[in-house]
Amino acid sequence: MQKAIDKPINFALLFYSKERTIRMKTARFSLGAAAICVFAAAPALTFAQTSLVAMSQAAHVTMPHPIQVSTCNPQRNVTYNYAGYTPAFYPYGYGYGRYWGWPSVYGPTYYQYPVENEPTLGIDYVNVTSVVMKQIEFGLIVRGALVAEVKDVGTFSPGAEIKHKFGLNPNVFPIQTSYAKCVPLKITFEDGSHWKNPHLPAYKASMYGEPHQ
Repeated sequence: MQKAIDKPINFALLFYSKERTIRMKTARFSLGAAAICVFAAAPALTFAQTSLVAMSQAAHVTMPHPIQVSTCNPQRNVTYNYAGYTPAFYPYGYGYGRYWGWPSVYGPTYYQYPVENEPTLGIDYVNVTSVVMKQIEFGLIVRGALVAEVKDVGTFSPGAEIKHKFGLNPNVFPIQTSYAKCVPLKITFEDGSHWKNPHLPAYKASMYGEPHQ
């Protein structure tokens, strides 16, 4: 009688043990498959995020017109009164008879005249990007030719109107009745990125080099 009872009990335990083993293997397989899917998707997610960041950072450096210029006014008369305009940045220590030079977007060093006792160029402009600008090189174009460069340095926030005047070389004149145009040549942004005009006007080598004093 005892033997007849032992066989069903052992069979039930064996069946329970096998069923438990199958369930554990199934669970392990499901977790493994899920882990593979997560790891496989991770590079794609990372790439997508990186692409979005790159696109957002590149947007302001691929714009054809990151600056809107509303006024470009070269004046030969040194006593001309620019209502609402202030002198643009000029390095400390530079004054009468000194010229501020920097490597132009074209390569050669360009020397800018101080505002005092020199012809001037008034530019009224707005940063139309979403990123703060720190340095801007402008070109003065007359009759389709580049005749002068000026550089502004500061903190130029998006949407803020900037009205600055710059010193000009007297040789820029006479302009007569020709239409003068101020265009950005190169821009340095606060985030370290740069913009360069994709359609740089032709320049004359005679514009560059330290002026004769």
